[in-house]
Amino acid sequence: MAIHPSAIIEDGAEIDPSADIGPWTLVEAGAVIGAECRLESCVRIFGGTRLGARNRVCHGATLGSEPQDLGFTPERSRPLTIGSDNCFREYVNISRGIKSEVGTRIGSRNYFMAYSHAGHDCQVGDDNILANTATLAGHVELAHHCFISGQVAVHQFARIGAYCMIGGLTGVSKDIPPFLIANGQRAVLVGLNLVGLKRNGFSAEQRTRIKAVYRLIFRSGLRLADGLLEAKTRHPSLETNQIVEFIETSERGVAGFV
Repeated sequence: MAIHPSAIIEDGAEIDPSADIGPWTLVEAGAVIGAECRLESCVRIFGGTRLGARNRVCHGATLGSEPQDLGFTPERSRPLTIGSDNCFREYVNISRGIKSEVGTRIGSRNYFMAYSHAGHDCQVGDDNILANTATLAGHVELAHHCFISGQVAVHQFARIGAYCMIGGLTGVSKDIPPFLIANGQRAVLVGLNLVGLKRNGFSAEQRTRIKAVYRLIFRSGLRLADGLLEAKTRHPSLETNQIVEFIETSERGVAGFV
């Protein structure tokens, strides 16, 4: 373990012997830093934050900070739990939880670019990329293998399904079902995320089936409930089940196609 002389490690912080702690970094009591983590300069890890292995936290990032919620009080604090192999670039901010027992959770192999933010009680899966200044408000659910472009703002409690891409400067106020691209000042669905699906090994048959399912649900003229039932009947597959379940469980409503 290499700890710079200017770093401050409070009593009660747990640091794995293989971790590196850079200059002017503060690790508060109650924080846990896993194996081979690298905390660079001027990082602050707040108490109640747990990092898995091999996370990189770059200059000025703050993990587990107080939620930006006017109702927050210290006794309501919930943890921030982070998996392994994530990268948090310069000035990333992730808030601890406040309202859900599990608090804020970040999975593994995510890449948060500079100034991106995840608010309190967000649930972020694996293998996501958040570009510069992308913002997830409180309680957002982000599945896995998504690309959130620069200056995207996701409304609190909104959900984004797996393998989605959100275009730059988009405001996401409703749920975005899996496998799609959304874009616009208020997000609308503009088509399948074909590049993302190909990169992640979806076959031509799978991509064709996903396209057919969405055409049936949104373009056939059927009522939504009838379209979902017809999709399950005509195109049975894991992808169809994932799409149907996502839409059926939406509480904010689902964004529509252009």
